[in-house]
Amino acid sequence: MIYKLTHLTKFTLLTLFALILIGCASTPQATEPVAATESVAATESVTISPTSTPVPAADTPADPAPADAVEPTTAVEPTAVPDVVTSAISKLNLNTATGDEYQALIPDFSDRMVREFLEYRPYISIQQFRQEMGKYVDDAQIAEYELYVFVPVDVDESDAATLMQLPGVDEAIAAELMAARPYGSHEAFLAKLATYVTEGDLAIAATYLAP
Repeated sequence: MIYKLTHLTKFTLLTLFALILIGCASTPQATEPVAATESVAATESVTISPTSTPVPAADTPADPAPADAVEPTTAVEPTAVPDVVTSAISKLNLNTATGDEYQALIPDFSDRMVREFLEYRPYISIQQFRQEMGKYVDDAQIAEYELYVFVPVDVDESDAATLMQLPGVDEAIAAELMAARPYGSHEAFLAKLATYVTEGDLAIAATYLAP
């Protein structure tokens, strides 16, 4: 009995040993990992040479033109300046001018307007003239007439609008001239006016004064 068990045990052990060998033979052997070798690319150093900036050449001064190459300049005649004083003095006194003088000076001045201008004499103020002529023509036409005529200025009596006919005199100056009355003479009035206007305007103003 003991012999059979021993024989069986040996047989079993041999069988197990054979199975282990078969199992080991079928198992793939582990391979050692191979470290990948990285190739290092050699880099070449590049030397960059600085770019030189070209220096612009200095401009060569142009040869001066010969004296005989210069064209002579033509003398320019001075432009005649209109005589403003003469033009202003040519205005007509509404209390003394004739019909022929009106028509000779005022463009397209009709016979009817000659009669109207003469009918309302004497004119004491420019406001009176505007009111009377306003019966026949509009304000724009009256303003056009005033470029050629004036109402004589009484240095001690004329209103502000009549004083403002004088060149260089505005509303503020007219008020100051009136505040300085009485003058008693043209000379005294012109001396006061001279503190406000130019000599040229003063000369014209003297021709506007009533006798």
